[in-house]
Amino acid sequence: MSTRAGFIALIGEPNAGKSTLLNRMVGAKVSIVTHKVQTTRARIRGVAMEGDSQLIFVDTPGLFRPRRRLDRAMVAAAWTGAADADVVVLLVEAHRGLTEGVQAILDGLSERTQAPKIALAINKIDRVEAKALLKLTEDLNAAFDFAETFMISAENGDGCDDLLKYLAGRMPPGPFLYPPDEVTDLPLRLLAAEITREEVFNRLHQELPYAATVETESWVEKDDGSAVVNQVIFVQRDGQKKIVLGKGGAMVKSIGAAARRQMQEIFDKRIHLFVFVKVRENWIDDPERYREWGLDPNA
Repeated sequence: MSTRAGFIALIGEPNAGKSTLLNRMVGAKVSIVTHKVQTTRARIRGVAMEGDSQLIFVDTPGLFRPRRRLDRAMVAAAWTGAADADVVVLLVEAHRGLTEGVQAILDGLSERTQAPKIALAINKIDRVEAKALLKLTEDLNAAFDFAETFMISAENGDGCDDLLKYLAGRMPPGPFLYPPDEVTDLPLRLLAAEITREEVFNRLHQELPYAATVETESWVEKDDGSAVVNQVIFVQRDGQKKIVLGKGGAMVKSIGAAARRQMQEIFDKRIHLFVFVKVRENWIDDPERYREWGLDPNA
């Protein structure tokens, strides 16, 4: 068979650049990117084409020491994504190096003897000098038997083409699993919710974003080609609702305006976005929310 298709799991510590790399490989924004850690909650798939190969990238939640139920479910999803993949790419931040967190991931990979071939991608290489980068490469390869090592910058694209070509050649023979022009398997409603959640993270710099989630309650296509989208930002307490609303509703208006601009660019259509804020104290323990994100509520 001349075509190939397979899954690549992107794993690493929180904020290692997995979402940025996913968007870079796909050539479109399908996963939210912020300066905060632990922003990816679901396993998000992005689809890229390279020659006769279709690569399905899985952006997994960052691997860290879980404290809450949601944390445990996110970490479990990351390891499941790695176990199910044809190839795993471990992202390590060049300027942080071989941290305790990275070592814990390497230990976890070693324990999973059935894991597929694992490639190393040292990311954010523009932040360190060449001598330090070479030393880090030696240390990481001494700590684990990687199939291949790449030095990249997911943000500006350095080294990403070489990584893409390598991964394309490691995909198993088989038919394409998605239409060639599809970039993600996320439903529009969920992708729209992720876009708004990104703006919550970008604009609220306290602990609040981790206590908030976004749900797209309705998506209605209009005859003129536009869409009317109704969303709710759920928080856990009344005090948090006041923060999201802002004085005179200014904060939620700015969140909605920025999210609408992103949606119009990504979906290539006019969006009429209406964002509301509600208190739902137990949203973080709602099994339906976990299932929507592809997480195991019993993890």
